[in-house]
This record gives sequence, structure tokens and C-alpha cells, in this order.
Amino acid sequence: MGESIGAKDIEIRLVDGWNVEEIADLYRAGGWWKDTYEASGLVPLMKGSFAFAVAIDRKTSRLAGMGRVLSDGVSDGYIQDLVVLPAYRHAGIGSQLVTALVAACKARGVGWIGLIAEPGSEQFYETLGFRIMPGHVPMLYLGNP
Repeated sequence: MGESIGAKDIEIRLVDGWNVEEIADLYRAGGWWKDTYEASGLVPLMKGSFAFAVAIDRKTSRLAGMGRVLSDGVSDGYIQDLVVLPAYRHAGIGSQLVTALVAACKARGVGWIGLIAEPGSEQFYETLGFRIMPGHVPMLYLGNP
């Protein structure tokens, strides 16, 4: 991409579906895709999300990024799977996606919005209003010892 990308070149849209191969490419870019996964499994993933946002390059109509929220729709929402393709990074697209997801939560009455940040990304999220939760440790179920 020889030209720089600006906010005017990107459209953020909340969707309940998209081309699964483009979504799979974003999961690959995030390092979250395994060769055993089937792209067709992304259809219920998108539909089952409380909010699913995509960043569309207006010039190519291709995806530049995505993010989603999981929520019960009443109390808590969790942002996850936020990724921007490497060629589009550092152009404010991640911020636009998070802002859209937070707004979607608030518009539907969900005010507690959390996420697990990758190490080194804390400052990015802090500029968007998130804070580290002292005394809390994210954990992952890996089965019984």
C-alpha cells in the first residue's frame, strides 16, 4: 500500500455477517486461526456476537480490520478479536473499531465493558477510556490438572 490510509478512507460498520474468507484472513493476521478451523464456522460466530464491527477500505471495499463484543445484553460486555491488517495499522482504525463497539454497547444499555489486552497494548486502550483492574487476574480454563 503505497499511499497512507486516513480516517476518511475507512468505513466502520456494525454487521451480522460478512465474507467468511475475509474474516478468516483477519483471524490469521491476529494469529488466532488454526489450519483445522473451517471458515463456515465464522457465520454463527458473527451472528452470535452482541456487536460485530468491520473496518472497510472505501477504495477497495475489502476489510482492513474487525472487532466484536460478547454480552448477555443486560450487564456486561467483553470486547475481543480486535485486529487490523498490518498494512492498515497506526492509522486510527483500531480506535475507530473500539469506539464503535463501545457505542453499540452503551446504546443497548450495556455499561460494563471489559477486555483482556495483549501485553504492550495497555496504553492504546487507556487512550480510549479503559483502565487496568487492580486486584484482578485474567484466567483461562485449560482443564483439570
